[in-house]
Amino acid sequence: MKNQEELLAANETRSVNPKVFTMWLFIVSIIMLFAAFTSAYLVRKAEGNWVEFDLPNLFSYSTIVLLASSASMHFAYLAAKKDQFNALRISISITFVLGLIFLIMQFYGWIQLVEKNVFFVGNPSGSFVYVLSGLHGLHLISGLIVLLVALVAAFRLKINAKALTQIKICTTYWHFLDALWVYLFLFLVFNN
Repeated sequence: MKNQEELLAANETRSVNPKVFTMWLFIVSIIMLFAAFTSAYLVRKAEGNWVEFDLPNLFSYSTIVLLASSASMHFAYLAAKKDQFNALRISISITFVLGLIFLIMQFYGWIQLVEKNVFFVGNPSGSFVYVLSGLHGLHLISGLIVLLVALVAAFRLKINAKALTQIKICTTYWHFLDALWVYLFLFLVFNN
């Protein structure tokens, strides 16, 4: 009887929530996508015909906004662990608003690029900036959708200290998107 209990306990510790596993597969695929693009960036830059330019100032400010959103997402997770439902809802809402502000700032950053005569077509270095920031923006939109789903769940009290899987997934994905943007931003600053 004891061996059977030990076997069950061992199997439980090895099991992974399918939603968490799916999220990690998605994150790994995103990492591979951006690794391919940043590698292509370096290869293309080495070929020559590369126009150097400064990144828009808004990209720096939007990075700060995204880091602030990561902090508010962390507060949401802590609130969920303590069953502080109002703090949870407020923190998720703040994270969502900061994510939207980030996207708007990125769009205006593109406008600054156009004002510097850096267009999507005709300039490989500019094209990569548009592609990298645009793809990140698309993934951030998916993060905003995940946030909205979590916010609805928070209002329905489906996220609490005994049901943390959804907020863990949301928090992990949001932190990943923030870290990805910091990587891309620093990559572009040091390789442009």
